Amino acid sequence: MSQNSLLKKFSEALIPTDWGRFLMSAYSIDEVNPMPHLVLKHPEIDTNNPVLVRVHSECLTGDLFHSHRCDCGEQLDLSMEYISKEKGMLIYLRQEGRGIGIINKLRAYNKQDEGFDTIEANLLLGFDVDNRDFSVAVDILEKEGLSNIKLLTNNPQKIASINKGKIKIIERIPIEIPPKKENVNYLKTKKFSMGHMLKLNSQL
Repeated sequence: MSQNSLLKKFSEALIPTDWGRFLMSAYSIDEVNPMPHLVLKHPEIDTNNPVLVRVHSECLTGDLFHSHRCDCGEQLDLSMEYISKEKGMLIYLRQEGRGIGIINKLRAYNKQDEGFDTIEANLLLGFDVDNRDFSVAVDILEKEGLSNIKLLTNNPQKIASINKGKIKIIERIPIEIPPKKENVNYLKTKKFSMGHMLKLNSQL
């Protein structure tokens, strides 16, 4: 039995946000976990029809502090706008720093400041290029009763992971944020080295 199959919804509450009211749920394998995965879904979500879904990995620096090193926080905000309009769902996975955690993420930032890209920085610290596990999102989607989704992503790894499960992706919806001078190289690495489906500005 995989650990994902042990995930349970331990609590749920209605949360008013800048984008409207959402039901927030906490998923974990036990009640004492201080960092459960989170689900925010529109109260009028219709699981009988394809649901707009964003699977978002935690990025404390971008999501909370609006760091310009990445586009994560802006992607999250834009996703919430889409989800509010489409009555969809956000799955917020606690996989900080592509799965290496905030301590090592800051160490990776120091390596990037020395001239290494995000891939090289992770490898120098002894980690894989991307340590995230998106199969947990598949399990949460199934537990929430979804079968057909419209996935808001540029990441082929997310698509491949979800395609291994029972959830059917009927449409991929791109989500691209205009680059900033501080994250141009980060985005180029995503596109050219990790295969993310980004257009980027042709002048960069």
